[in-house]
Amino acid sequence: MLELSAAASVLAPGLDAAGRLHSLDSLLADWEQGLPVARSVLDRAIDACAPGAVGAKAKYAEALAPSWHPRSRITLHPPVSRPPTLRDFYAFEAHVKTARAKRGLEVVPEWYEFPAFYFSNPGSLIGDGAVVAKPAWTEALDYELEIACVIGKRAKNVAAGDWRSVVAGFTILNDWSARDVQRKEMAIGLGPAKGKDFATSLGPALVTLDELEGKRSGDHYDLAMEARVNGATLSRGNAKDAYFTFGQMIARASQDVYLFPGDVIGSGTVGTGCILELGTEVHPWLESGDEVALEIERLGTLTNKIG
Repeated sequence: MLELSAAASVLAPGLDAAGRLHSLDSLLADWEQGLPVARSVLDRAIDACAPGAVGAKAKYAEALAPSWHPRSRITLHPPVSRPPTLRDFYAFEAHVKTARAKRGLEVVPEWYEFPAFYFSNPGSLIGDGAVVAKPAWTEALDYELEIACVIGKRAKNVAAGDWRSVVAGFTILNDWSARDVQRKEMAIGLGPAKGKDFATSLGPALVTLDELEGKRSGDHYDLAMEARVNGATLSRGNAKDAYFTFGQMIARASQDVYLFPGDVIGSGTVGTGCILELGTEVHPWLESGDEVALEIERLGTLTNKIG
């Protein structure tokens, strides 16, 4: 893995004068100008380190050596460390139907009128490999298998058809849930709140839209989704099955308010993507020591252990 800021200082001192490449947060703050710089540095580093390099390239390869790091020695924090906002939608009809049926409820007609979301806690994000501290006040800890996009441009009142112009890329989201607490909160008529805000996993990386173009059909992406607990597959789904598109979600989120670089937009849980849907006869609520791995095609695998 290449440390972009360090590589830029070798290849072209002054190229990253704005400090764009220091972190993904700083890159997102200047996404339109920064992304081409990041790609240029990566391409030049790969070229300089190609086997058989001689002359100036060989000198660059030697100078670049400290900028390359083996994955085994890297700790991946969330792609966005502290997003301005974290909105989580409710976009998969299969999940909505099953989750409500578990409570003896049908899907309300209003659900089909517009994509609904709630605000989660931007300060509780954790990355791939991090331990999730199980709250002492829940006996019903659950995972949620979701895809999320990250906003790369300040924008307001975004038309559904223009959503790709404001999105930096996609990542995996695990909306950890304390189902017993969530159930009580929502019975009051508010929430989810404390049942959700103790941890949200995001990562392992941000994948730009051009990397996913071959899997796109209109505003849907044909990306297989899977969740495993302790190595056993429990959930399977596909991002293309979302009832509402990210275009519709972003249009709704940006109505009369600004979205900012780094804002996270979650899809909500894919069908079968949590224990609540599957039932505790399939798998009990999560306990300390359990390992949850969420995998989405082309986005990687996001793994966390319950502590």
